Amino acid sequence: MATFIYRTVSGLVASRNDQYCFFNSDWDSLFQGDGLRDSLAALSIVDDESARTAVENELLPPIGAQEVWASGVTYYSSRLARMEESQSAGGADFYARVYNADRPELFFKSIAQRVRGHGQTVRVREDSAWDVPEPELTLAISDKGQIIGYTIGNDMSSRSIEGENPLYLPQAKSYEGATGIGPGLCILDTPIAKETGIRLSINRSDSVVFEGQTSLKEMKRELEELAAYLYRELSFSNGCYLMTGTGIVPGTEFTLQSGDEIAIEIDNLGRLFQTVE
Repeated sequence: MATFIYRTVSGLVASRNDQYCFFNSDWDSLFQGDGLRDSLAALSIVDDESARTAVENELLPPIGAQEVWASGVTYYSSRLARMEESQSAGGADFYARVYNADRPELFFKSIAQRVRGHGQTVRVREDSAWDVPEPELTLAISDKGQIIGYTIGNDMSSRSIEGENPLYLPQAKSYEGATGIGPGLCILDTPIAKETGIRLSINRSDSVVFEGQTSLKEMKRELEELAAYLYRELSFSNGCYLMTGTGIVPGTEFTLQSGDEIAIEIDNLGRLFQTVE
């Protein structure tokens, strides 16, 4: 069974079995110790139409004081795409090595203030010529390093900048409007299944210009492994989010344009919809 927690203008909302109610809790406390588990154990959802309306009309990104981090080259398809884009710069071997290495690639993605939620806009850099969304399962991790929930992530990326030189990764990945998560935080009774499907579709002028799909079973890394590496030498007093990499990468012939509509769906987590400014 899945329980969702949403941030809205009117407050936190909990949802289960298509019923909605306001949730009397502080967002950041959910990421501290057993705060989320304790809150949900005492929660009885009595359907409240005003709570449903808040989710439909007042949705905010599901983030408080959390940082957003990301993982790279966790799928074979991502390895191939990164090698292709960086070949002329002599960086292809780096991506092949990190895919096979014990240590994963982890990098800082965004502070909370730069995160865009469901129904909001994301951006491509003005100095980039090749840009794509990257649909990613995103882990919600407590201050103790435990995976407490999941959400959908959109890791907007400049392939032209990253391909020019791997050292430009922070500029390719971290800029205003480059991070999307939502629509809410999903808590499952059991760890998310390997068979979980991930789908990406991009519409332009009412036509589908790209579609792709993958599943978590295509990911080389274990989710707990990624979380453990992130917390090796870092502490997060308010927890954090960790994007787990993408297995869907549009080809060299595709780049995002202003007005494109990005829809990312992950089984049991819902749909994250965003438009390119």
